[in-house]
Amino acid sequence: MVTQIRKPRLAVPLPRPAAAADDGAVVEVDDLNIHYPSSDGEPMAETEWQYIPLTETVAALRHWFRHQPDVYVIGDMLVYYRMNHNDIRVAPDVFVVFGASGGPPRDSWLVWREGKAPDFVMEIASVGTWQRDAREKRDIYAGMGVTEYWRFDPTGECFTPELAGEQLVDGIYRTLPVAADAAGVLHGVSPLLGLEFRVEAERRLRVYNPATGERLRTLTESEDALAAETAARQAAADENRMLREQLRRLQAAQ
Repeated sequence: MVTQIRKPRLAVPLPRPAAAADDGAVVEVDDLNIHYPSSDGEPMAETEWQYIPLTETVAALRHWFRHQPDVYVIGDMLVYYRMNHNDIRVAPDVFVVFGASGGPPRDSWLVWREGKAPDFVMEIASVGTWQRDAREKRDIYAGMGVTEYWRFDPTGECFTPELAGEQLVDGIYRTLPVAADAAGVLHGVSPLLGLEFRVEAERRLRVYNPATGERLRTLTESEDALAAETAARQAAADENRMLREQLRRLQAAQ
C-alpha cells in the first residue's frame, strides 16, 4: 500500500507558473502532483555496527539542539534534490539543517521546497556502502552545498583513520583535522556544530562539548541521570532524617 505523503510547510515560496526567463529559457515549475516516497525499501542499517552509532548520534544531537526550533536533526531520511525527479535522492545516515522552518514532522526532505540542503551530513560506513559514501555521495553532497561531510567506520575494515571530516570551501571539500590523543582516542571537531566527535573504546562514536569536555547525552540518558540524582538526594534526606530522629531519642533518654 502506498501512503500519501503530507506536504511540509514551505520554507520558501514555490516557483510561480512556468514563464519565459529574460533569455527565453523556460523556468521549471514544481509539480505538486508528483509523489515522493518516504522510503526506498532499504534497511536503516546493515548491522548493529551501523545502527548504534547512527541512532546514538542522532539522539545526542537532537537533545543538544532541543531548544533551537530552527535546527532540524534527523537520520536515514530521504533527501530529494532535483525538482520533479522522485528517482533522484539520497538518504544520509545523519543530517543537520540550520534555519529550518517549523511545522509538522517531515516524511522526506525536498531541498527546493525547504529552501536549502542539509548543512551537516554524516555517513556510517559498512563494507557494502563505504566506497559510494567516499565517492558518489561525496560529489552529491558537494553539489548540494552541504557545508560539512563526515564519515565514520565502526568496524575499522573500510578506511583509516576511522573518522574523517571535510568542509566545503569554494565548492570543494577540504579535510578537517582528525587526530589521536595520548590515550589513542581519535577525535575531530566540527566547526559548524561546535562539537567534537570521539572514537572511544571498541570504536564507540561519542559526541562531546569541547568547551566543557562533557559528553552529550541523549534524552533517555539525561532522564536516567536526573532520576539517579533525585534518588540519591532522597536517600541522603532519608538518612539525615533518621539520624536526627536517633539523636532526638538519645537526648530524650538522658
